[in-house]
Amino acid sequence: MSSTSTDKAKTPSATNRLGQQTSAYLRQHQTNPVDWYPWGDEALARAKAEDRPILISIGYSACHWCHVMERECFENPEIAAMMNESFINIKVDREERPDIDQIYMSTALKLNGRGGWPLNAICTPDGRPFFVGTYFPPEPRGEMPSFPDILQALSQAWREQRDEIEENSAQIVAALSDRPEQAGAAGETLGAAKIQQAAQAIMKSADLAHGGFGRAPKFPTPPNLEFLTASLDFFEHDTSSEIARFLALTGREMSRRGLFDQIGGGFHRYCTDVNWTIPHFEKMLYDQGQLISFYAELARRAHDGTDLLWPIIETADYLKREMQGEGGAFYASQDADSEGEEGKFFVWTPLEIAAHLGDDADPFCTTYGVRLAGNFENGTTQLVDEARSKRSDFADARARLLAARNERIAPATDPKHVAAWNGYVISGLARAASVVGDTALLDEAKRAADFVLNKMTVDGHLYRVFDGGRAHVPAFLDDHAAMLGAYLDLHRAGAGDRYLEAALHIAETLIQRFADRETGALYLTAEDAPGAASLVHRPRSDHDGATPDASGLALLGLTRLAALGHRGDLDAFVTQALDEQSALIENAPHAFPTLLRAVALRLRGMSFAVIIGDPSADDTHRLAERARRVLRPEDAILVCAENAEVPAGIAPDWIRGRIAIDGKATAYLCHGTLCSAPVQEPSELVVDLIPGA
Repeated sequence: MSSTSTDKAKTPSATNRLGQQTSAYLRQHQTNPVDWYPWGDEALARAKAEDRPILISIGYSACHWCHVMERECFENPEIAAMMNESFINIKVDREERPDIDQIYMSTALKLNGRGGWPLNAICTPDGRPFFVGTYFPPEPRGEMPSFPDILQALSQAWREQRDEIEENSAQIVAALSDRPEQAGAAGETLGAAKIQQAAQAIMKSADLAHGGFGRAPKFPTPPNLEFLTASLDFFEHDTSSEIARFLALTGREMSRRGLFDQIGGGFHRYCTDVNWTIPHFEKMLYDQGQLISFYAELARRAHDGTDLLWPIIETADYLKREMQGEGGAFYASQDADSEGEEGKFFVWTPLEIAAHLGDDADPFCTTYGVRLAGNFENGTTQLVDEARSKRSDFADARARLLAARNERIAPATDPKHVAAWNGYVISGLARAASVVGDTALLDEAKRAADFVLNKMTVDGHLYRVFDGGRAHVPAFLDDHAAMLGAYLDLHRAGAGDRYLEAALHIAETLIQRFADRETGALYLTAEDAPGAASLVHRPRSDHDGATPDASGLALLGLTRLAALGHRGDLDAFVTQALDEQSALIENAPHAFPTLLRAVALRLRGMSFAVIIGDPSADDTHRLAERARRVLRPEDAILVCAENAEVPAGIAPDWIRGRIAIDGKATAYLCHGTLCSAPVQEPSELVVDLIPGA
């Protein structure tokens, strides 16, 4: 392949620069007649040298509408010729470069009030945006202009209205850095009332009939669910019971209806209707990890959470079967489309089910809502457990249908490993292992974590992506924050002290490279990141969406580490960082659920179970297992042999003076500076023993 550039539209058989990339999304566009560049110095230098505007098109491998726009526009030679003549064209995988995506998505939200993917930005030669949109069709459609019309109008504007464009783009970039003035010290504004206010605001959009939030399209929004779970400690009984009932309803409806893959396990991206029947069929790794954590905490709080455990187990089985690489880490996503049709791989007709289940077909179809008319396209059905059946009743039937489905042409899988998303899954599996009591879940979490440590960490530096046999793209704040939480969750689950050491290293890196130590501000990109100077704006992560706000997740992990090690320096930084963001939280607390989880943890304080005994003995294991079910997921479980050396990262005061009474494993429940009387029977280890908790 020649690396020389051309402005002529290429034939479909040609391969452009994207063929050299490891990203599955970029390679999907390698035969487009568009003269695509990957993001980098070569494209930016050419744009400046030729004084041409840049067209930045951002998407991801599993994005349905990205595929549609590629087929309709980027594979069209006439449209490609327009792009090549007037613009320098750059393709970006948002999963590899969340910083670039954040800049232009924030622009879309400010200019248009909405965003989405594909995201198409037209920029000055130095990358300042002056137009941002999402999907455009090849011809006008309703009130939507065609992509060629957009290209022609913007090309003409660049030639004839250059001064106005320069002025507007400068204003847009300046607006990206605007933040509200400080509301006051975090200690003054971020109290229990703010937790309650945010929870009540989120609950205003709660769908009390079907679970979830709002109407269609309906997303699972795990950050909201996890925050509401944490907020239960801040309400009186009536309100906390109402929230708890809503969370249980949401968990039940999401798992029993079309959002969940009833045959293969795992959660689809979102549903197009209010009652979770028809999903957008793509599956994202970040949803799986966060939702496993949510269900694990639901089950832990429910005590008898049997009906909440099977979504965890089936999702973990799906991840291991379809999303785990040879080294143990997990792939990024699976497409919604197969054979050019969305959902074709997942849906069924009565005749197909009868062919595979025989006499068992009728009761299965009755239970899972399969009818001749169907509920999806062309008389097909997305399975929904309408009968709320006992999960084991149809286990054999589902296994037979899974085997049959595996003979179909499957949607494409994006095989790259993303550090942050693996972090969410590692946390979910580690937390689930403690609730389900399944060491196999913990083993899978350790395998993924070890891959990140051994293959995605090079010379002490974490990388965001492992793809094509190599780690690349220096990690961002969300990668560090997610892995910080993952290592802490592994340590809590009993995976070993080396994960606590890894957490300490991540924490130090996070503060050194992503924080402004004078103000406490946290940035998505490291201050020394390669190519950072070419970005028109150093982006922040200021709100939650499909994934947790990286700043909030970082502060949550740092709060845990500060309490574990009595680290006043970490505690002071968290206070400073919360103060720096207090104005944002004051204005819209419900927009920052993950940040408020960190606030909530600081307000209630961490509890500790300190278990002294032989780490390999059964009585020690039983106490530790009980503690992991009793304490909240951010609380700490410390297991140590009597008179053993205290591991790095743990304050000696937690261990010093603790003994195994009469040589039998002994547990102490502590909160702040107070600890309970010693306990040796697991049944006696209850939350009521925790002083002041």
